[in-house]
This record gives sequence, structure tokens and C-alpha cells, in this order.
Amino acid sequence: MNKCPRCEKPCPTSKDNQYRPFCSEKCKLIDFGSWANEENIISRPIKSEDFYED
Repeated sequence: MNKCPRCEKPCPTSKDNQYRPFCSEKCKLIDFGSWANEENIISRPIKSEDFYED
């Protein structure tokens, strides 16, 4: 079992958990809202090299 990235409660990562990696719909929506409000950002522009493994 892993921890929810939002609230850190234990949550299953199996396919049965429709909200994975989150523990609930609430945590999933809170995380989505922080991206929508631009509280979370990607630190640099994506480059073509980012798509290839070393």
C-alpha cells in the first residue's frame, strides 16, 4: 500500500481504486484544483530529450 500524495493516508494502488494514486475523489479534486489555479507548475519547458530514456 502506498500513501495518498495529497493527505498521506494509506491507499491501494490496484486497479480497483478508481482514484489512484489518490485515496478518494476529494483528494483527486483538490489536487486538480491546485493545478487549475496554477499553484503547481512545471519548472521548465519540456524538451524532446525528455521523452527518451537514457
